[in-house]
Order: sequence, then structure tokens, then C-alpha cells
Amino acid sequence: MFKNLKIMNKRLLTFLIAGIIGTSTMAQNLSESDNFTIKRTPEPFLFSISTLTPEDLKWSLDYSGGYGERVSGPFGYDGINQQFAVKGYLGKRFTFIANASLGFPLEKNIASAQQIEVIRDILGGKKVLGLRVGAGLGVRRDYSDVKSLLSRITFSYEMPQWKFSGNLLLEKALASKRDKIDVITSLGIHYRLSENFYGGLEAVGEDLEGFWDKEEAEGGAKMLIGPSLSLSPKKSRLSFALSGGPVFYATQNQLTNPEAIRELPSEAGLMVRARVIFNLSGS
Repeated sequence: MFKNLKIMNKRLLTFLIAGIIGTSTMAQNLSESDNFTIKRTPEPFLFSISTLTPEDLKWSLDYSGGYGERVSGPFGYDGINQQFAVKGYLGKRFTFIANASLGFPLEKNIASAQQIEVIRDILGGKKVLGLRVGAGLGVRRDYSDVKSLLSRITFSYEMPQWKFSGNLLLEKALASKRDKIDVITSLGIHYRLSENFYGGLEAVGEDLEGFWDKEEAEGGAKMLIGPSLSLSPKKSRLSFALSGGPVFYATQNQLTNPEAIRELPSEAGLMVRARVIFNLSGS
């Protein structure tokens, strides 16, 4: 059984990396002077949130789903997860994000979780290219009806050939037997491989307070790093993103909380996540 899991892990990782390797020859002929018309996806990364600008497409809907191996169940908070989201530009450098997640903890019950955030660029934000640094607040309700307060700092730097994005998210759950503060970070790097096709790496670290808190309530600090792809077809309202990689514990304890909203599964293994985005503002 473990031999089969190892084979599946290798095949999934090979699938993610193949897109980057197979198109690397196209990237050699690209330069800053290329006259390509770059179409920017509203969210090029799977684990980081980036703010919008007046030059961006204003509103979009997206559906994302992920699968993690070696988790506690085939469906639910850990196995196959899915999320619906809306993202839009409110003007004056404000970005609005709302999403809802569905979980299947029991055969006859369906649980849901919601999240709303408003982020404002405090540095940059008037143009797509260049540096943008934002800060925002939000609220979250998890699968067990526990409410949380959110504070997020966003960073992005975009050039015609490169995209960088990172987040620092702090969560304060308004319930007992939860951490005082949950710390979540993410980082993404993309390089333009062809006209509207990007490839690179993404990394995410969850519950990093586990490095100094031995009683961290979500099982310890988890991390993922793996390849990432983003595609925005030129004459389509749809855009696509794919990322994944091995999930491992940097620290671990016996406490777990599967009802908390997390991107990564609660056990080490392999995770693949994909997103489809529909542009409401036209192609």
C-alpha cells in the first residue's frame, strides 16, 4: 500500500512539474521588449491573495478544489475540499474578497464556512506593475460555527516577466481551547513562460505558532512547497491555476482541530489544488 502511495506521489509531482519543463524552451526567447499583450488573471496564485488595481478586471468568480492524500477521510475538511469565491475592486485601492467552503463531515450532513475580507493597498496599488503592499481586516466562520477575526498583510511585485506575491495572515478565534493567535504565511513566484502562461513555485506555512507553542491547537506547524502554474487564455473569460506538493509537519503535537479552516490537510502527505476563475467584466 505504501509503495503504491509513493508511486502516486511521484506521478502527481511529475504532472505538476511537466508543464514547466515542457515549456521552458519557449521562455528562452522572451525578453522585456516582447510586444505580447499580457492578460492578468485576478488571482494567479493558489495560496496567496493579491490586491487588485484600477487596471485590473474588476470582478470575478472562482471555484477551487483540492485533494490531499493520507488524510482522515475521503470527503470532508481534509480529503476533497471545495471553495467558491468572489473578488472585486471597490475603488480607492480597496479589494473585496468573500468565499464559502463546503465540507462533508457526516454522510447526511453538509457543513459550510464563510469568510469576508477587505484589503487596502497602503503602498502602490494604482498600477499593476511595480510594488504593492496592502493591509486588511476580515471575519471568518468555520465549520463548527466558531467566529474569528482576521488581519492580513499582502505583498506583491510584478514585472512583465515575473510575479512575486506573499501574505501574512493572523487569525484570532473567538472561542476557548483555541490558539491566542494563528499565524499563516505564503509566498509565490511566477515566471512568464509564454504569452499568458506562467510557471514557478508556491510555498505556504500554517499554524507557525507551533514553533514556540507546544500546545498549538491545530496539531503543529505544517508546510508545503511545490510547483505552480497559471494560464489566462487571451480570448476567454476563464483563467486557470494549479499548484501542489508535499505537506509535512515542521512541529507536531497531539492536539487537532479539523473544523478550523486551513488550506493544508491535517496530516502529512501530498496535496494538489486547482482553481478556475470566471471574469465578470468581459474578456
